[in-house]
Amino acid sequence: MNQKQALTELFAKTFGHQPTHYFQAPGRVNLIGEHTDYNDGFVLPCAIDYQAMIAASPRDDQKMVATAHSYDGQVSEFELSLPVSHSEEAFWSNYVRGVASVLMEKGMSLKGVNIAIIGNVPQGAGLSSSACLEVVTGLTLTRMSGLDISLKELALIGQKAENEFVGCNCGIMDQMVSACGREDHAMLLDCRSLDTRLVSIPKNAAVVIINSNVKRGLVDSEYNTRREQCEAAAKHFGVKALRDITFEQLEAGRNDLDELTYRRARHVVTENERTLAAAEALARGDLKAMGEFMAESHISMRDDFEITVPAIDGIVEIVKDVIGSEGGVRMTGGGFGGCVVALIPEEKVDAVKKAVHEHYPKYANGLTADIYICHASQGAGEA
Repeated sequence: MNQKQALTELFAKTFGHQPTHYFQAPGRVNLIGEHTDYNDGFVLPCAIDYQAMIAASPRDDQKMVATAHSYDGQVSEFELSLPVSHSEEAFWSNYVRGVASVLMEKGMSLKGVNIAIIGNVPQGAGLSSSACLEVVTGLTLTRMSGLDISLKELALIGQKAENEFVGCNCGIMDQMVSACGREDHAMLLDCRSLDTRLVSIPKNAAVVIINSNVKRGLVDSEYNTRREQCEAAAKHFGVKALRDITFEQLEAGRNDLDELTYRRARHVVTENERTLAAAEALARGDLKAMGEFMAESHISMRDDFEITVPAIDGIVEIVKDVIGSEGGVRMTGGGFGGCVVALIPEEKVDAVKKAVHEHYPKYANGLTADIYICHASQGAGEA
């Protein structure tokens, strides 16, 4: 049974009738540009062909009634009026509640709706399962209420819901690429201006995501520490964010910074430069140059930002041994576990899968990795 059939079954079982509409928003993977987003910098993600999907039908009252496939069809409902309360027992519904709350705070008049939610984006792997749920919820609520709001605006609404209602201080990248991604393209996003540029991915390239299955234990506290270190460095240079200084300026002022803050800043400053250069390489179909930038990014995350772990470094080495200079591989996401992303020729996919299955367990105390072969896919829309 495919995802849409399973969703339709859940909807009919819960509400006693067929849905009238279907919407979807994809997860994402970041090809390069790590921890640059909250420094007002540049990122180069693409949407992937794993997504959150909603089936919906209108109601004749002002309630939103939601059920989720991943939580055994648990049902959660609330009135579409402010203030929207948090749910303790159905925490997944807080993403839905948060989006509804932000929409209404912006003065939008929402109509009652039944929704069923399904998703195949792996949770907890750093592939944005929460962002795509926020985006698809915003799309559903606005379209079912006859409101024509741009996908870019829906991305900002999703981010605001996660920041202020759910309480996670994420940047804008995840929601923006989930909303506005384009098939066969990566998206160069300026996290300050929100300007985007679509960058074509070569036809024969596969996006391979390898989940280390190392649980990301330290990520929240360490993420906050990294943010503080970056902000301290920006303050030292008298700029709004680290995207405002060049590598030359950083080097000229390094003697006044402690070594740790300097290295954190060096990662961000060089990562911004790499991301812009990688977008140019990708646009001209140069997987070899793209691979070199991805390799430099990984080394910088490992040595300057210190967010990789031995299992992640192990996967990167395994993949590199297989692909050589044909494509690239690096850790992706917040760090301390999670996923590795590789952009490789399709003909190398089977060899990479075989090598990871064979060699990874010895780097990770017997853990096995999950491998997802993806293609860059379309952003949010009707399904």
